[in-house]
Amino acid sequence: MKRQAVITGIGVRAPGGAGTKEFWDLLTSGRTATRRISFFDPSPFRSQVAGECDFDPVAAGLDEREIRRMDRAAQLAVVSARECVADSGLEFDSVDPHRVGVTVGTAVGAATSLEREYLVLSGGGRDWSVDHRYAIPHLFDYLVPSSMATEVAWSVGAEGPVAVISDGCTSGLDALGHAAQLIEEGSADVMISGAADTPITPIAVACFDAIRATTPDNHDPATASRPFDATRSGFVLAEGAAMFVLESHEHAVARGARIYATLAGFATRCNAHHMTGLRPDGREMAEAIRRALEESRVDPSDVDYVNAHGSGTRQNDRHETAAFKRSLGEHARRVPVSSIKSMVGHSLGAIGAIEIAACALALCTNVIPPTANLRRPDPDCDLDYVPLTARETRVDTVLSVGSGFGGFQSALVLRSPEAVRG
Repeated sequence: MKRQAVITGIGVRAPGGAGTKEFWDLLTSGRTATRRISFFDPSPFRSQVAGECDFDPVAAGLDEREIRRMDRAAQLAVVSARECVADSGLEFDSVDPHRVGVTVGTAVGAATSLEREYLVLSGGGRDWSVDHRYAIPHLFDYLVPSSMATEVAWSVGAEGPVAVISDGCTSGLDALGHAAQLIEEGSADVMISGAADTPITPIAVACFDAIRATTPDNHDPATASRPFDATRSGFVLAEGAAMFVLESHEHAVARGARIYATLAGFATRCNAHHMTGLRPDGREMAEAIRRALEESRVDPSDVDYVNAHGSGTRQNDRHETAAFKRSLGEHARRVPVSSIKSMVGHSLGAIGAIEIAACALALCTNVIPPTANLRRPDPDCDLDYVPLTARETRVDTVLSVGSGFGGFQSALVLRSPEAVRG
């Protein structure tokens, strides 16, 4: 029997809250944290709304040197990692550091600092040739995404497998899936795993404007993210991070740890079709779902909740709906499905990990977060998308899915400790 990876610690920094408790309170209340962009003047852009984190690195415990050295995404990752470690109660001094690893997912790496430094070196974008004399010493760290995983590894003293996973918007799910596989194969006993992204920068906003992926509905930022709604007009860009302590089940039980959930199955596929386009039949996502369920030894009818990618674009919402029907059969019409992007926006590579935090908390509380702003369902999205209000129900098995540019489709199955024992 394979070793199973379990979640024993959770740390979240997301729009609308300063930690895991605030994050879960926001979701279960159905409140939204999307607002007009405040980090810079968004008036020149088509989309002017975002999910921003109210993050004070000093208040979060980072010192001046850490703040100077680390990009904002790395800061969020490290603070979330410290939170999940404290939550787990694991004393890292008692663990062989060579048996502790780190995987961090990110789509755009140190985008915040890279843009800031480019503007400095190029005279605000005026000069074709940048002046290296004004470069700060940490510019290389911003250029190399692996520095984010390195910072997390340093924070816990991890000397085992350390990696950055960058698969676009599935990066968070894929980082957790990779970490679970390292535990299952025996390469590590403990993994600190999750994702972070801070893409709310003029360049990133302009890029998504150019392909019209983000919403132009700027008049009411709180309702701008409307997955599965007939009036939706694109996703709301966001930032955030979520990190987890994963352990082998045996390791967690031996130290008497609280177990939030078991990572029972994971799979990822690529459609080899188009950089941003999705086939309407959802075949690749359905295949990832089927494989993740098969690895979990779970029948589709046993899934109690589906955490959808639910970005709020017509293409994605209809693609997902087709994938759920294709993979879950008739059960797709009975199982509750929701998208938390309706409340915290789409933080690119980070969102998959943030959604896993929501899934683990749903398992612990038997509460399903709603799809906020869903008032006029798209007739082509005809499943139970839990509109507006959280729902109390028994939750033992959760399926979470992600879809990313490049054709990536990932699925991860979480199970409650009681379901696994049963």
